[in-house]
Amino acid sequence: MSKRKSAAVSEKAPKRLRPAANDEDESEEEEQHATEGDSALSQRFQDPSDVVSDAGVVQSITLKNFMCHSLLGPFAFGSNVNFVVGNNGSGKSAILTALIVALGGNAMATNRGSSLKGFVKEGESSADVSITLHNKGKDAYKLDVYGPSITIDLRITREGLRTYKLRSKTGQVISTKKEELISILDNFNIQVNNPISVLTQEMSKYFLHSKGEGDKYKFFMKATQLSQMKEDFIHIKATKEVTEQKLENHGEYLKDLRCIYLERKERYKSLASLREMQTKLEELQKQMAWALVAELEKDLKPVKERLQEEGRSTVKYDEKVEEWQNKVKQAEEKYKEIQEQLERITQQVQELQPKCAELKAEAQKRNSLLKSCELTVHRCRSNLRDLEKDKAQLSARIKDLTLNISQTTGAESQARAKHMEQIETELENLNLQISTLGQQIDQFQHACSRAKEEQGKMIKEYDELKKYVEASKRKLQTMESSRTNRLRRFGELMPSLLEAIEEADRKGQFQRKPRGPLGYLIKLKDPELALAVEVCLKTLLLAFTCDNYKDEKVLKAIIGRVYRNNRRPAIITSPFLPDVHNTSGRGVNHPQYPSVLQALIIKDPVVANCLIDQRNIESILLIKNRAEARRIMQGKNPPANCFQAFTKDGDQIFTNRNYSSDQNRPNYLSGDVEEDIRHIQRELENQRGQEVRFQQQMRRLEEDIKQNEGLLRRVATEQRTAKNKATKLQLELTDLRNVEEPQSEDLRPLEEDLQEIVTKISSKTAEYEQAKTRMANLKADYEKADQEYKQHKESISTITDEADSVKEDLSKTDQEVTKCRHHKKHYDDKRSAHLRNIQALEDQLKSKEENLAASVAKASEIWPEHLEVSRSAKSIDGEINRLKIKIASQQEQQGDREEIVRQYQEALEKYKNASQQMRSLNSFIRKVEKVITFRLKVYADLRMFLSARCKYYFNTMLAQRGYSGCMKFDHKNETLTISVQPGQGNQADLSDMRSLSGGERSFSTVCFVLSLWAITESPFRCLDEFDVYMDMVNRRISMDMMLKVAASQPYRQFIFLTPQNMSSLPVSKTIRILRLKDPDRGQNKQ
Repeated sequence: MSKRKSAAVSEKAPKRLRPAANDEDESEEEEQHATEGDSALSQRFQDPSDVVSDAGVVQSITLKNFMCHSLLGPFAFGSNVNFVVGNNGSGKSAILTALIVALGGNAMATNRGSSLKGFVKEGESSADVSITLHNKGKDAYKLDVYGPSITIDLRITREGLRTYKLRSKTGQVISTKKEELISILDNFNIQVNNPISVLTQEMSKYFLHSKGEGDKYKFFMKATQLSQMKEDFIHIKATKEVTEQKLENHGEYLKDLRCIYLERKERYKSLASLREMQTKLEELQKQMAWALVAELEKDLKPVKERLQEEGRSTVKYDEKVEEWQNKVKQAEEKYKEIQEQLERITQQVQELQPKCAELKAEAQKRNSLLKSCELTVHRCRSNLRDLEKDKAQLSARIKDLTLNISQTTGAESQARAKHMEQIETELENLNLQISTLGQQIDQFQHACSRAKEEQGKMIKEYDELKKYVEASKRKLQTMESSRTNRLRRFGELMPSLLEAIEEADRKGQFQRKPRGPLGYLIKLKDPELALAVEVCLKTLLLAFTCDNYKDEKVLKAIIGRVYRNNRRPAIITSPFLPDVHNTSGRGVNHPQYPSVLQALIIKDPVVANCLIDQRNIESILLIKNRAEARRIMQGKNPPANCFQAFTKDGDQIFTNRNYSSDQNRPNYLSGDVEEDIRHIQRELENQRGQEVRFQQQMRRLEEDIKQNEGLLRRVATEQRTAKNKATKLQLELTDLRNVEEPQSEDLRPLEEDLQEIVTKISSKTAEYEQAKTRMANLKADYEKADQEYKQHKESISTITDEADSVKEDLSKTDQEVTKCRHHKKHYDDKRSAHLRNIQALEDQLKSKEENLAASVAKASEIWPEHLEVSRSAKSIDGEINRLKIKIASQQEQQGDREEIVRQYQEALEKYKNASQQMRSLNSFIRKVEKVITFRLKVYADLRMFLSARCKYYFNTMLAQRGYSGCMKFDHKNETLTISVQPGQGNQADLSDMRSLSGGERSFSTVCFVLSLWAITESPFRCLDEFDVYMDMVNRRISMDMMLKVAASQPYRQFIFLTPQNMSSLPVSKTIRILRLKDPDRGQNKQ
């Protein structure tokens, strides 16, 4: 009956007991059981220590818009005794009604209405009730989920709908299902529809104050749940009778099935003549099944061998992938190293530029000093010339005087003086000539070296110009050819190559036709970006792509035949895919500027995938303006997934550096052919004009070199001749001067003047020589400074040339990286294809093994033992067909054997099933009969036991007031007679409760209720206005009795609703009084 068992009750009765009738008079046995229950009463009222759980008691209740109350509560109840005190209309019955409804009771059980919607306050859309139950102890329900308390929130709508929310201690909604609520109520043994748990005023009037003895019996039966047991037993008996009736009808049907079965059994026995052929056919079918298994096993062996072989090849593919992975890493490291080298060279050039400017300024300064010194030399030369004239005049006068003297002194002296004068004059002229010739030699040598240096530079420039002219001619020829055929833009041999590829494809030499040139298969959305795209894609515009290496080999041979010694286009090998790669995760997506992939119109997915794989065009931006490109790429937050950008002028912008493009116009992707032709023609005309000017300049330089070299040879010869002659004359003059001659006094002043002039000439000559020396030094300094400047400039030019070489190496390394990545991707793809092939083989093997297993299973169904069959499945199948034809011919004479067998088996199966069902039903009915008999006996014993205990407790309760009484149960007629004698009297003076006063009858009712409490279990008891008809004495005694019972049962909760003020109650921690406010009558009227 409950999880809370008293120590006196040794029998474990179920929660809900179902009664049945018993016609015997059990008064004697009841008295015996009452005597045995003395100890139970004392233990129940005096020793609650065995109870360890208070789970299920009401902790609090709150009402909102319920019945006529806007808000009641929250009311916190004590764990033992609770009095809800208030005048009529204050909400006592509303609290009790809410408790019944919230804990699953129906509206009829409350006796306050026929429908739930009647409990919603007038004018409101819904009513809410919240009840919190204790959830502690060994009987706690899902303690780890709900915690120490369970809150049940009920909402009733105006339409009468009821919804629940079951919350944990923390307020979390655990469930909204009523099934969960029912589980909680069953776990706590809460029965709100049981009048002994919740006794309303109406229920008390109906059962306890009823004059009918049958009503009291019904109240007893309902309180102990024996009425529910009785109804269940009645239902079981009715069901058993229906089953017996069906079993009787089924017996007739079984007889019919037996007749059909015997008839078809006779027909089945007549088929014995076909048995031998059928047996042989079955044997052949067994062999056929296992022959198919053998063939499948034979097919399975090569697949396993091939799978093992492919598994061994996986290592080779892994090694290849690892090898090319290392090569990619090495190439990338080399690319990074060259890139760093290029950056160092660029930095070096930038560092050398200021030094170059400084050296240039120094050379110009030296040149200015040299020019100034040359003016000084020229001035000295002019002074010397004037002094030489004066000397000549004085020499002539002295000569004349000397002649006169010679005439007087003798012919020999005159002749010698004359000869000396001639030698001196000639020697002076020779010295001046030698000096002039030396200067001319220096000038001619310097002019020759400069002219030759300029000639060397012009030859280099002329050779470059001729290359540009030839390239422009070829480009012009290509552009003029591309008027009718755009392919010629990609080379004169490109149409021939594509024709050869088409021819090879028609002959079936390619597995899949190669694509190319790639530049021919793409178009620009914006023509202004043509140069940027060309600089970005470079040689990829002329490249071809193949699906596999076999096609690559064929294409290489075709290109070799067509191009021969010309530069050949590159070939990229990668499997052709039907769809373009998904680049959404790694591509750049800028709101203003497109990527190369977004700027191109590519119809062929193979071409798009090739450019994505080889150049990562999804990660390269195209930005027309160079300044804007540097701002975006080299700012604080460069675009995601973008590592470089190109401008419309072809400049390449990285996040930390940038490079200018040498190309100024697109060659392949330009849309206006005529404009390109006109541009090339203008360029070619300019180049031809430059070529003519170069030729003229070079001719002039050659003539100047020849002239200067001729003059240099002539002047050098003259200088050598003059030096030789001057040496001879100097010797001769020295000899003549050694001869003493008489001097005339008239010559002395002139000679002194001459000597002074000679001294001045010597001084000026020294000054002139010093100026010449200084000029030579300045010239040397200038030439040295100019040489340093030229060397520095040459160093910068060399570094620039080295940078060009490094750029070329960088481009080659970039191509090598691309090539290595391509090969790595190729082997990745091959390994993936290899792994897919292995997977396909494994799937094929699995499929064949499954087919084999299925075939073995089917064969095992036909014949479980493995048969070794030497014949093929085809020969066995032929024999089976022949045998079936023979069987069919006999069946035409005797009827369809299989149909007869099938009908026989069906009849046999139906007859067996029906017989088995009959036996099962008979066995079931016998078991039900046995169980129901046993349970009826247990039900009668339980009813007798409960009746005896109820009598005992009732008499014990009456004795506390000094009353005596008697309870008579008539289980046959289902009546309960209660007799009570107030005061001490004879048993013969016992009278019916109807003759008692209102207080005495109410007291007797309390005793009856307390006796029922003693034999039933529930976590809480509720009584509504139990003392309404009692006088003060009976009320006090009844109250004491109930408080005594409550004190003896601290694990149970008692809720009493009364209009009395209860001021006389003793002060106790176990007693809690909840006083309700008086109702607002004016509000009620409204």
